[in-house]
Amino acid sequence: MEEDGPWPPHKAPLDCGGEESDLEMKLLLVLTFLLTINVLCATPPRPNFVLIMVDDLGIGDVGCYGNKTLRTPNIDRLAAEGAKLTQHIAASPLCTPSRAAFMTGRYPVRSGMAAESIFGAFIFSASSGGLPENEITFAEILKMEGYSTGLIGKWHLGLNREKRNDFYHHPLNHGFDYFYGTTVTHLRDCIPGNGSVFLAGAAGFLKQTFVIACITFFTLIFLNYIGIIQIHWKVFGYVLLCIIIFVVPVVLFFWNFRNLNCFLLRNHKVIQQPLIYENLTQRMTNEAVNFILGNQNKPFLLFMSYIQVHTALYASAKFREKSKHGIYGDAVEEVDWSIGEILDVLNRNKLQEATVIYFTSDNGAHLEEISSSGEIHGGCNGIFKGGKATNWEGGIRVPGLLYWPGVVKPKTIINEPTSNMDIFPTVVKLSGAAVPQDRIIDGLDLMPLIQRESVTSEHEFLFHYCNAYLNAVRWNQRNSSSIWKAFFFSPIFYPEESEGCFNSHVCPCFGHLITQYDPPLLFDLSKDPGEKNPLTPHTEPNFYNILRTIEEATMNHRRSIPVTDNQLSVKNVIWKPWLQACCSSWLEFCYCDYDEENWSWIDPPKYKNK
Repeated sequence: MEEDGPWPPHKAPLDCGGEESDLEMKLLLVLTFLLTINVLCATPPRPNFVLIMVDDLGIGDVGCYGNKTLRTPNIDRLAAEGAKLTQHIAASPLCTPSRAAFMTGRYPVRSGMAAESIFGAFIFSASSGGLPENEITFAEILKMEGYSTGLIGKWHLGLNREKRNDFYHHPLNHGFDYFYGTTVTHLRDCIPGNGSVFLAGAAGFLKQTFVIACITFFTLIFLNYIGIIQIHWKVFGYVLLCIIIFVVPVVLFFWNFRNLNCFLLRNHKVIQQPLIYENLTQRMTNEAVNFILGNQNKPFLLFMSYIQVHTALYASAKFREKSKHGIYGDAVEEVDWSIGEILDVLNRNKLQEATVIYFTSDNGAHLEEISSSGEIHGGCNGIFKGGKATNWEGGIRVPGLLYWPGVVKPKTIINEPTSNMDIFPTVVKLSGAAVPQDRIIDGLDLMPLIQRESVTSEHEFLFHYCNAYLNAVRWNQRNSSSIWKAFFFSPIFYPEESEGCFNSHVCPCFGHLITQYDPPLLFDLSKDPGEKNPLTPHTEPNFYNILRTIEEATMNHRRSIPVTDNQLSVKNVIWKPWLQACCSSWLEFCYCDYDEENWSWIDPPKYKNK
C-alpha cells in the first residue's frame, strides 16, 4: 500500500506545462482556500426589525392563544410560521414602566421610571418627567449601526423637561429618526361622548380641595374680623391672589383638556390638535408602509406601537360592528388588518426573510374598563387571574410572537419564562452590535431558546414590580418542572368577588387598599397557572426552603438597584403650562390639522382590506 504523503496527495504529473502547471495548481489551491475562509467567516446579513406592540391587549384576545370569537388571522400567522412564547412576561403591568423596560432591557425602577406615588404612568403631555437621557434604547444602538429607525404610534415616555420645545424626552432624542404618533396615553376624555375616568376623578378631588380651601380662607377672615386671631389684611390678599393664579390655569386645562392633551406629532411638529381618531389606524398603517418602502434598500427598525386597544375605543367605519365583542373586538380586528398590510408590503418587496417581526402587548387587558352603558371595553386574559395594573398573571402574561422565515422554524413553542426586556439584547445582537457593558441589562437574548440551542431560560428569577414596589418574585427552579411565584402583597379587589379594582379603576400598590403577606403567598405556576390555590407548609413540604431561596435572590436584586431621580414623582407628572405643546396660540385654543396628506390615502385600492 502506498504511504500517505503530504496534502494534497502526490499524483503523476499531467503533461500540461511542467513547472508552470505546478505554479498554477498552487495558486488555485491558495485562491480556493481564501474563498472558503471568506465564505465561512462572512458576516450574515443584518436583518430588519418590525416590533409590534398593542396597547392593553389581553393574552386571550387572539386566536393563537385560544380565542375562538375574534378574527386575528394575521397575528395567528406569525405564530403558525414562527415562535410562540407561552410565558412571555411584561416587566410591569402598566404602560409607562413596561415600555421603558422594553426600550432599555432594564427593570423600570433602575431608570426612575417606576412611581412611588399613585401616578403610575404619565397622564399629561406637559409633564416634565420622562425616559432619562442617559438610558440607552435599542433604537439608539441600531441607529449607530447604520439602521433607519422609526416609531409610529404611542410613546408614553415623556416629551419636554424645562421648556415647551426642548424635546428632552422626545423619541427623536432616544434614537429614532422618525416619529408619527402621540407622546402620552390615550384616555376616554380624548374622544367626545366616551365619558371620563381621569377627569371625573380629578375634578372631584380638586372640587373637594377647593371647597375646603375656601371654607378655611373665609373662616380665617371671620376670626380675624372679630379679633380672635390677628393676621394682616395683605396676607389675605396674597393668599387670594395665589388661589386665583392656581385656579385659572386649572380651569382652562379642564375646559380644554382634549385639545391640550390629545394631539398628534410628526417628528417635533404638532400636526393635529386635538387628535382625530377617525381612520387613525389606517393613517398609522400608511406611515408604516411608507417607512418600509422608503428604507427597503438599507437596514431598518420600525416600532409599530398601536394606540388601540386602550380606551377610549375606536374603529374605522369598515370595522365597526363587525366583531362579536363590540367596539373592543372591532378595534382588535382592525389592528390585525393593519398587521396584515405590513406583512403584505414586506412580502411584495421581498423583505420577509430579511425581517424579524416581534408581536406583543405592553401589559394585560384592563378589566375595569366598562362603558357608562355597561359594555365591556376591556379584553380577555384567558385563564389568568387579574388584569392591567396587577402582577397576577393576567396583568403581566402577554402575547409574545417572533417571526423570521428561514431562521425561526414554524410552530415553535417556547414554554420557558421570557420577558419583554429580552427584545433589547436580542435586537442589539442580531444587528451585529454589542450589548452595553457599563450597566445592568436585565433582558436576555431570545435566540438560543428559539433556535433550540438552549432548552432552559436563563431567567432563573424575574422580579415583578407594582410601580416602584417589589410585588412578587418568580423562580424558574433549575432541574425542576416547578415555577414558583411568591407575592409580598396584593391589591384588595372591589367588589370582592371580582378580579379588579372597580372603585379606583386601577389597582393601587400601597396604602390601606392592599393586603400584605407574611409569609409571602406562594404558588406553583406549573400546576396552578390561574393562581387559585396558594401553597402552605402542609401542601408543599419545601415551602420554607423555597421562600428562603426567593428571599436571598430578592436581597441580591435589591442591592443592584441604584438610587436615581424618580421620573414619576408628583412634581414630574403634574401638568405644567409652560411645557404645553400647542400648534396655534392659546387664544385659538391650540387647534390645527396638518395631516391632510394622510387623509387622501384612506383605503387605497392596492391596500384594500381582504
